[in-house]
Amino acid sequence: MAYRYFIKLKYNGQKYHGWQIQPNAPSVQACINNALRLVLNCDIETIGCGRTDTGVHARNFFAHFDLENPINDCGYVIKRLDAMRLPGILCEEIIEVPNELHARFSATSRSYEYHIMQKRDPFLEGYAHHVFGKLDFDKMNEAADKLLGCHDFAAFSKSNTQVHTTMCTVTEAIWKMDGSNAVFHISADRFIRNMVRAIVGTLLDIGLGKMEVAEIKRIMQSHSRSEAGSSVPAYGLFLTQIEYPASYQLR
Repeated sequence: MAYRYFIKLKYNGQKYHGWQIQPNAPSVQACINNALRLVLNCDIETIGCGRTDTGVHARNFFAHFDLENPINDCGYVIKRLDAMRLPGILCEEIIEVPNELHARFSATSRSYEYHIMQKRDPFLEGYAHHVFGKLDFDKMNEAADKLLGCHDFAAFSKSNTQVHTTMCTVTEAIWKMDGSNAVFHISADRFIRNMVRAIVGTLLDIGLGKMEVAEIKRIMQSHSRSEAGSSVPAYGLFLTQIEYPASYQLR
């Protein structure tokens, strides 16, 4: 009999080449696997709720792993992990879950934020993208509204991404002000690689007057990455929420 556990964590992506294990490069997954192996004294292979890119941060991230024997005290394991002071990573909770619950495939919704600063702030560098020029947030939100619903987001996908579909259902897409800065909030059932960063880059072009609001639909219908705006830097992007069926009570 196998026992399945979810581990809830958050991480600063600056030191890592994304979540996924990479050859000859540090990753969050490799760090977590090694830490759990030392604490639990057995080989561990975690499966994450998604694959954040190099430099992307996560405020709320879940991964699962399976064990042959149950953990007697999950709280003690978390204390041991905390004592290791994993660079830029905080492990918050370990929860035993039913074997059918999968960190990636059972997730029903994912949410991201992208942070921009309109005035340079040294304390936000590495966590927000500085945009030169005056932005029209009314137009940016008008264009963001057109992203809502089920659409083909191939135009915002990195080229040669091997996925079975580029269809995604977006349930939220809105810019909100945070003082003199702004945060783009987006939620969907799934995201394809580079999608949020390409969308933000396109919306910024609209806000700067380089593109009209109506062009967002033309871009989506083109299915061509070359029609959309440039991708914004990874460091302004945060994975903020993963949702699972309510019956599992995972937040």
